[in-house]
Amino acid sequence: MKRSESIRLVLVGTVTSAVLVGCNPERDKPRASLSSNNTYTNNHYVHGAGYYHAPYRAWFPFPYNSYVPGRGYYHGGQWASDPGVASIDASRPAPDAVRAAQSQHDAARASVRRSGFGSSSRFTGS
Repeated sequence: MKRSESIRLVLVGTVTSAVLVGCNPERDKPRASLSSNNTYTNNHYVHGAGYYHAPYRAWFPFPYNSYVPGRGYYHGGQWASDPGVASIDASRPAPDAVRAAQSQHDAARASVRRSGFGSSSRFTGS
C-alpha cells in the first residue's frame, strides 16, 4: 500500500512541475496602460517606472517620503532633511511623465526573462 501511495505522489509532483515550467508571471501580467487622464494615488507603483508622487505629478524610483538615515526623506526626485508636506494625495500625471513611465515600464517588462525550473542549473562555463 505504501508503495502505490509513493508512486502516486511522484506522478502528481511530476505533472505539477511540467505545468509550471511554461509559467512566466511577467509575460502573463497585463501591460500597464498609463494615461494623463487617469488619477493616481500617492505611491502608486508601476514596474520599471517606480512610485507616483501625486504632488509632483510624476513617477520616481523611491516611495514618497521614504526615509534613509544619512540621506533624509525622498520626495519629488530629491532627498531632503524634512518630509514633504502635501495636501494632495492623488492627481493626474503630466503627459511627459506618462510617456516616460510607460517607456520605462515597457523596457523593464521586456527585459525580464524566465525559463522555468532547472534553467539555473545548466552549466554554461568551461
